[in-house]
Amino acid sequence: MTAALAIEQFLNGLQLGVMLFLMAAGLTLIFGVMGLINLAHGSLYMVGAFACAAVAGATGSFWLGLAASLVAAAAAGAIVEVVVIRRLYDRDHLDQVLATFALILIFSEGTRWMFGSFPLYLDIPAVLQGAVTLPGDIRYPAYRLAVIVVGALLALGLTLLINRTRLGIRIRAGENDREMIGALGVDIRTLYTVVFALGAALAGLAGAMVGALQSVEVGMGEPVLILAFVVIVIGGIGSIKGAFLGALLVGVVDTMGRFLLPQLFALMLQPASATAIGGAISAMLIYIVMALILAFRPRGLFAA
Repeated sequence: MTAALAIEQFLNGLQLGVMLFLMAAGLTLIFGVMGLINLAHGSLYMVGAFACAAVAGATGSFWLGLAASLVAAAAAGAIVEVVVIRRLYDRDHLDQVLATFALILIFSEGTRWMFGSFPLYLDIPAVLQGAVTLPGDIRYPAYRLAVIVVGALLALGLTLLINRTRLGIRIRAGENDREMIGALGVDIRTLYTVVFALGAALAGLAGAMVGALQSVEVGMGEPVLILAFVVIVIGGIGSIKGAFLGALLVGVVDTMGRFLLPQLFALMLQPASATAIGGAISAMLIYIVMALILAFRPRGLFAA
């Protein structure tokens, strides 16, 4: 194991972390403001990825595909909120879980009907192909580095939106006392639709950016959704800061664990056993970290 390889894996963990943040930020906003458990959030991630792949394939422009992912995911989120989710706010969490699980099936079958069962592929834009040289003569893919930078900028922008704008004030007020802001003249229904569409757009953008690193296929959002739930539990429900730091923690711990643990066990065990045991423990590592954090901070690190 070399230092350059370890740094490269650490950067991969940061890249995973910022993608998880884009998913978790929407989830934590939706749950914090609306009190809604949305299992279909991963489907909006998938919608963004498929929209980007389809438009990029038709036009030859990744950037048009990226814009399409935002529009398609936001539009899908707004439609879902108006048609389905709006009827669930006063229902218990079991009804919300069942309804949003049904949405997963609808999105999956609808996507399969539109695009088929075979995966689609996105090409990395020409300007971001190749690698850049970092300090220490470390070569790292330019696209992955761009994803990290864009994710960090979006985290900053979302923080400013929540803390420094009128919309952000209404969102934070809606978390604390939705009846009061309704009495003050704020259109609660419109606010909820905007928040849901914003969360959906972030998820769709994450799907589009990751789509250039892997295949775009039906069901790709569900594994990421599980990690996003881990992020908001660790960071604290309703906290954008918690979602960002929790996402980075999960991304780095998961990536470095899968990289380091098999090598550590290889020093003590036979190679086959080391790979099996190290791989099993590294797959559980983020859940072990979550359990340890909740043992001392039951509401998460930065609960709102």
